[in-house]
Amino acid sequence: MGFQKAFAPEEFQRRVSDVKQRMEKAGFDLLVCQDPANMGWMTGFDGWSFYTPQAVVVHQDEEWPIWFGRAQDAKSAHITTDLPAGNIIGFSEPLVHHATQHPFDELCELITARGWGTARIGVDFDAHYYTARAHHHLVSGLPDAAISDNRELVNWARLVKSPAELDYMREAGRIITDTMNNAIAKLAPGVRQYEVIADVYHDQVMGFDGNFGDYTSLCPLIQVGEGTSTPHLTWTDEPLPGSGLIVMELGAARRHYHAPLTRTMHIGPPPEQMTKLTDVILEGGDRAIEAAKPGVTCEEVEALWQSILNRNGFEKPSRVGYSIGLNYPPDWGERTASLRAGDKTVLEAGMCFHFQSGVWLDDFGAAISEPIIITEAGGECISHVARELIVL
Repeated sequence: MGFQKAFAPEEFQRRVSDVKQRMEKAGFDLLVCQDPANMGWMTGFDGWSFYTPQAVVVHQDEEWPIWFGRAQDAKSAHITTDLPAGNIIGFSEPLVHHATQHPFDELCELITARGWGTARIGVDFDAHYYTARAHHHLVSGLPDAAISDNRELVNWARLVKSPAELDYMREAGRIITDTMNNAIAKLAPGVRQYEVIADVYHDQVMGFDGNFGDYTSLCPLIQVGEGTSTPHLTWTDEPLPGSGLIVMELGAARRHYHAPLTRTMHIGPPPEQMTKLTDVILEGGDRAIEAAKPGVTCEEVEALWQSILNRNGFEKPSRVGYSIGLNYPPDWGERTASLRAGDKTVLEAGMCFHFQSGVWLDDFGAAISEPIIITEAGGECISHVARELIVL
């Protein structure tokens, strides 16, 4: 049957056209995109090859992008994309982890050979896999080019999802609903943390009705007891206690489109201070999600949430949400719009956010987060797990 591509070729053509318009406005002739999510979004490329230098190159005058990467991964580009064979370029294998040479030396040769050596080039300064060494070799190899930060140009193009993308987001929401509900059902005194997480991985991949799940950009997170006062701890071999607080942040991905979700549980009757905090989180979250409509700014949503926290004696200095969609490790955030003070991004229908309502105090914390799609009726929650402090 072969590889089933996630989108029709017309979807990628529309995306590349949008990117070229943004390039023209920003003053770029050429983009060198090393962010694997940007590479995948523009071409469909999919493979675990982002640990070595690779890029998708977009030129204003070229109909198709160029995939550039490790030679042994070039076949992955032939399988997963609709790029013409001549636009799939593998660099020489000896350049992998070479002491002095670098794959981008050959990328510079390619760019020069195409007559683009004096181009205005935008690169992904903040991409996780764009290393200082890669940048050094690019600048050294193209001395006549004007190379600068593209300021997440493609990331911003990804912000409003197409109907086809939203289908995958909702399917990821279905997977995380089942995954989180099953994980909560597994929680009991004496069950070891890693046993819970092992089942999470199974459910993430199994998906539903033959719709498989991809690996997620963030591993499952679980905090217990005092560990709930910080958000990013992973599992241990410790058994769950006879009573106490548990927070889990899990995600699901469908064709790499992500739906993250956090829930807070308590084994046994919870103390009053924990109930108060979660009640405030729920009130603020419900109000903010309801208000997240087209035309409202990110900072206005955050201000509404913060006002409810402040009225009840709490505050959250960190952002309350961030854009999500297609992504690869190590993060499912898009590094664009954030629900926080000062972000004047105007919400549009089709944007997707992780409304991360975690509040962490000195001794404990709680979070009841939601993956949402911006609609005319407010934020559409795409997961369906009980929104409450779950008492076990």
